[in-house]
Amino acid sequence: MTLSGRAPGARVPRSTADQPPPAADPSGERNAVTLGPRDRLIGQLHIEGDLRLGGTVEGQVEATGDVEIDDEARVNASVVGRDVSIRGQVSGPVTARKRLVVAKSGSLTGDVRVARLVIQDGATFSGNVSMGPQAEPAAKPQPPESEPLSARDGDAPSAGGKAISGAQPARAGAPRPPAGKGKPKR
Repeated sequence: MTLSGRAPGARVPRSTADQPPPAADPSGERNAVTLGPRDRLIGQLHIEGDLRLGGTVEGQVEATGDVEIDDEARVNASVVGRDVSIRGQVSGPVTARKRLVVAKSGSLTGDVRVARLVIQDGATFSGNVSMGPQAEPAAKPQPPESEPLSARDGDAPSAGGKAISGAQPARAGAPRPPAGKGKPKR
């Protein structure tokens, strides 16, 4: 008596656990995940493909493809994607590897790292922008080439955000020291 439905001597299929996953979906379609307006996510979500958010999200969201945040969505999370489109409310850092669009119905409170940025008339945005073609998630900072400069009391930061040692804020009518002579006496 055999418990298997196979005929005796039939070949047993090889386990696919030892084989790598296929490089791409054979049908050519991209993976897409949608969280509807009544869905709620608390935690981390990592998607290989596109993501559409319509509900409430708290935590961290990362997609290899595009991220769309619908009108009714309330997102209190970090968001990472290729093209990110915000029509709902987002509170948290956003990284868009290609482009970030905050639509007229959208609201974004948080720092952004983007290659391209579009904020439509009527949208609201509060935060800092780091812009350039190499937008990467903030969680992976590049190591500094040399020791970073730090701000001390009275030092004025440069445009890059690092302090220039000994630099003083400009004051109207304040005497300037002669070139190469250091700080003026107070």
